[in-house]
Amino acid sequence: VQLVESGGGLVQPGGSLRLSCAASGLFFSSNVMGWYRQAPGKQRELVATITSGGSSNYADSVKGRFTISRDNAKKTVYLQMNSLKPEDTAVYYCKFSDEMGDYWGQGTQVTVSS
Repeated sequence: VQLVESGGGLVQPGGSLRLSCAASGLFFSSNVMGWYRQAPGKQRELVATITSGGSSNYADSVKGRFTISRDNAKKTVYLQMNSLKPEDTAVYYCKFSDEMGDYWGQGTQVTVSS
């Protein structure tokens, strides 16, 4: 499984960004896709996940601001990030999990700064 992320960048506080992660290769139809982030000097943490059936889960810090969604036909997961805060600054990683294992994208930088 290969994962290609896009959509990161620099945004002012209160702004929005949309991340995308496209999966390719062979994998089971029952899977979980998600977004994690890692800020400098901190451990990687969960942001949000979504199952192939559409059930989602969010970190408390992003609830109400971020929305995860997926297009199974396009094998793509999205993360809509609104009301961004400086503390959201991190490298965001896409993760794919199925019966065969866990796979990670290369990461995309999100910087929230004025």
